[in-house]
Amino acid sequence: MEEKPVLLTEQGLKKIEERLEYLKKVKRQEIAERIRQAKALGDLSENSEYQQAKEEQGIVEGEIMTLEATLRRAQIIQARPRSDGYVGIGSKVTVRYEDGFEEEYVIVVPAEADPSSGKVSLESPLGSALMDHKAGDIVTYQAPSGLIRVEIVEVA
Repeated sequence: MEEKPVLLTEQGLKKIEERLEYLKKVKRQEIAERIRQAKALGDLSENSEYQQAKEEQGIVEGEIMTLEATLRRAQIIQARPRSDGYVGIGSKVTVRYEDGFEEEYVIVVPAEADPSSGKVSLESPLGSALMDHKAGDIVTYQAPSGLIRVEIVEVA
């Protein structure tokens, strides 16, 4: 089975590499020390500190495996706003909802999406609806609450 590439910007790649290095060099050592200390307390069957440390170790190892798989499949792309005024990866887009509320989003690759900070994946319903449109266009997308229409106010 062929693995799907993971699109990343240089910034996103660096962020993943830094997280992976932290987990391997710092977090692993912290957990190993907690396990050593818990073992020194004796009976492991009723040692909650040991159980918690082992559980955290499993979570950290799982994250390390996930990040390593992401790096193996990484495909670096340039996230530069398009110069022709159309929405693309890296574009900062201001939209106006039907109730007049305006919101600003940055279109990013899926691995770098963070809706709480206004970073919307190009594969999300809103992101894919905005792609390749320009200021003045009205686009619709399917949200859990139903069909939503937005007007693109500005593309930077």
